[in-house]
Amino acid sequence: MDEGKLAVLRAEVENQVAAIERIFDRVKERRKMTDTVHLESLGYQLHNLYCAFEDLFKIVARTFENEVTSMARYHTELLRRMTLDIKGVRPALFSRETGELLDNLRAFRHFFRHAYAYQLDPRKLAVVLEDALKLEDRFKKEVARFLHLVSSTV
Repeated sequence: MDEGKLAVLRAEVENQVAAIERIFDRVKERRKMTDTVHLESLGYQLHNLYCAFEDLFKIVARTFENEVTSMARYHTELLRRMTLDIKGVRPALFSRETGELLDNLRAFRHFFRHAYAYQLDPRKLAVVLEDALKLEDRFKKEVARFLHLVSSTV
């Protein structure tokens, strides 16, 4: 990868990491309240959190290997691809363990988008929140590792 392309990748990734961090701040703020309105707001922020992670995946995919072509399993495939170390192309963005936490968040996002007639179950939301909060430190370390490995190939 040439230095110009690396600079663009780094800037886009850092910008997206900042967006993810802002959403994490809103998630932590909303977890303190337990009334229905705040639970729904927390659900919305968890939904947004996965969407922001998926935007990060798209930045990496666009830079290295283009888009996922299978639209039937697009979201699952894009996430899976981010846990792959693709020899000669790029290192994995995330570990398999982080990928599993992200997959739980992806599944919640899917439920949240399509659960028009359901109320959020506070117990289930608590499990999603717990997994999401485990991601906060992990993702920053793994993104830094990814950028370091990519930079060392220039």
